Amino acid sequence: MDTIKKAIMADDDNDKFTKKGIEPLFAAPKTARIIIVGQAPGIVAQETRLYWNDRSGVRLRDWLGVDNETFYHSGLFGIIPMDFYYPGKGKSGDLPPRKGFAAKWHEPLRKVMPEVELTILVGRYAQEFYLGKACHSNLTQTVQHFKDYLPNYFPLVHPSPRNHLWLTQNPWFEEELLPVLQQRVAMILTK
Repeated sequence: MDTIKKAIMADDDNDKFTKKGIEPLFAAPKTARIIIVGQAPGIVAQETRLYWNDRSGVRLRDWLGVDNETFYHSGLFGIIPMDFYYPGKGKSGDLPPRKGFAAKWHEPLRKVMPEVELTILVGRYAQEFYLGKACHSNLTQTVQHFKDYLPNYFPLVHPSPRNHLWLTQNPWFEEELLPVLQQRVAMILTK
């Protein structure tokens, strides 16, 4: 994995981050059984060098039914966002991940995690990249039809506090989807 990390940092497309001493933020333990693919690290995660280290991460771990120790230190979770660097601030939130980044780096990272049984796709960017034409016309429909993608993929809405209204408008997410997600995660982690 060190070789891949060095290659990412040496890539000309990442030069501005490498020059500032910012390393790519991901985790690819060989023992990973679940990979979480999100958008990109937030500014807090990048500054603290700890992925999903914010209110979104707290909610994500709650959705998964895992504690911090399991999430960060068990070696059972791989984290490979669509971009390994904070993309900057946009008009209504963070900018999107850079195009082409995941296509370049996800496959080599996935190869070092041969035990993966489930890839959790957080948000539309991850879903479009991994599911392609199998995505429904919008994120809500893709997430609502999560069973179509099992057992390999599980699409989720982003756990951002900004999505409180979406969660209120879509009670099926917590009532129907989360129990299935937690059961699947627990089953994989206790093998």
